[in-house]
Amino acid sequence: MSDAAQPTAAEVRAAAEAVKTALDRHLAAVERRTGEDDPSVYEAFNELAAAAEVYDELLYDRYDEVTPFEIPGADDSLPPYAGPEEPNALSVLIRRDYAVVEPQRLLAQAQRVEAAEAEDGTDAESSGTVHGALGLLFGEFEPDEIASRHKEFGLEEGDSTLWVLAADEPAEPGEWLETPFEQLDPQRVVCRFDVSSVFDDDVDLHDEDDEDDGAEEDDGDDSEAEDFDDTDDTDEDLEPLDDGRAGRVVG
Repeated sequence: MSDAAQPTAAEVRAAAEAVKTALDRHLAAVERRTGEDDPSVYEAFNELAAAAEVYDELLYDRYDEVTPFEIPGADDSLPPYAGPEEPNALSVLIRRDYAVVEPQRLLAQAQRVEAAEAEDGTDAESSGTVHGALGLLFGEFEPDEIASRHKEFGLEEGDSTLWVLAADEPAEPGEWLETPFEQLDPQRVVCRFDVSSVFDDDVDLHDEDDEDDGAEEDDGDDSEAEDFDDTDDTDEDLEPLDDGRAGRVVG
């Protein structure tokens, strides 16, 4: 970074003072909190995180130094729940991402569906394009079935998330169909479950820790392990319970 673009010493000092002020406000909010999900504590927390992030960036730009603070990402938490204590209705929002990794397999599956519809006397349109095949398959199969059989359709799973929102009353039929995701209120999220390969790093770290613990406890005597060596391979036929992607619950 050039000297002209660097923040001044006064700007760094001002950012440090902002952190001190935000820290005092956060402590005051915690001391007078009215419950576990006090919105004032949540607001003070966000202000402190923002102030610390600004200070960290300016400190690095000016002096090439860093702070010991780890600023949590905004996506790692939800605001305090502010919905009804006894919801009369729920909205479940699901997003699943896929990559089309085998277009030919996708087209072949769509052609099978199309052929079956033709035998039933249904006028089926051509499924010779990926766009047409996707429309045909997602119109034929439920989303959960596609999720469980995605490899058969030439798809590869990406990230997915499920949000459960509380509502006071059920929506009127057709009320939100034109814009189903525009009026999402994070404070009405009862729970949220995310699945992503980005969480695999955390799982791998835990596995490494477990292996290290096991190595420390091993006294080098393998005789007991050999006595209990079971050659039964019946578990090899069992299907894995998941696809290896790690998940987390938020909320």
